[in-house]
Amino acid sequence: MLEKIQETAAFLKDKMHTHPETAIILGTGLGSLVHEITDAYEISYKDIPNFPVSTVEGHSGKLIFGKLGDKDIMAMQGRFHFYEGYSMKEVTFPVRVMRELGIKTLFVSNAAGGMNPDFSIGDLMIITDHINFFPEHPLRGKNIDYGPRFPDMSEAYSKALIAKAIEIAKEKNIKVQQGIYIGTQGPTFETPAEYKMFRILGADAVGMSTVPEVIVANHCGIKVFGISVITDLGLEGKIVEVSHEEVQKAADAAQPKMTTIMCELINRS
Repeated sequence: MLEKIQETAAFLKDKMHTHPETAIILGTGLGSLVHEITDAYEISYKDIPNFPVSTVEGHSGKLIFGKLGDKDIMAMQGRFHFYEGYSMKEVTFPVRVMRELGIKTLFVSNAAGGMNPDFSIGDLMIITDHINFFPEHPLRGKNIDYGPRFPDMSEAYSKALIAKAIEIAKEKNIKVQQGIYIGTQGPTFETPAEYKMFRILGADAVGMSTVPEVIVANHCGIKVFGISVITDLGLEGKIVEVSHEEVQKAADAAQPKMTTIMCELINRS
């Protein structure tokens, strides 16, 4: 596993002419942040040795390097999901490669179903913590010596970055929520009973990604900031049939607000 990570990192280093310490994983409907990247150059996932290839509509499948404001960044346009049939090692492989490339901070975004009665479709939720509801743990197996066998998760999402993001949202007059994200394997959207259970467990929003990458980033010593776009509601009396297309549409509508917060936060970090 370590050999493959290092092989992939060596391949990318040969192609890179920037030195990013910041990485972004862009989720469903949130890929247009890349239009803000200047001096950009791209590498398709299919051209990167050992890299999985995204199979989900709306996930482009390429690494983009360049500048966001004054900061060198790398962005994953399209992520990998457990429900696609990948192992957790494959889902989180890019995060370990990021560590080899010298990434210090990871920004993650996703689309999620809201279960907090104060939430509305289109809200942005800053992730303050998560619940791991995946059936397989991304650190299962022999420990890679990027971090301890039993990593601490008491601050999975950087409190300093959360505070900065809230400050930016106030400055820009953007409404943000805060809450706990629960990650499930998917690919089905939740039943009303599942929404109810997740709310009882303490979650504010639910999605099918993010948690594995965040766990591995913490293991690698990478700071994390996460944000969800609430694209549907799992509230009793407000649950309606939902499709992937509707999720993308809601995420696209929230894109400008998320882009503003992310760009400012990255440049102030």
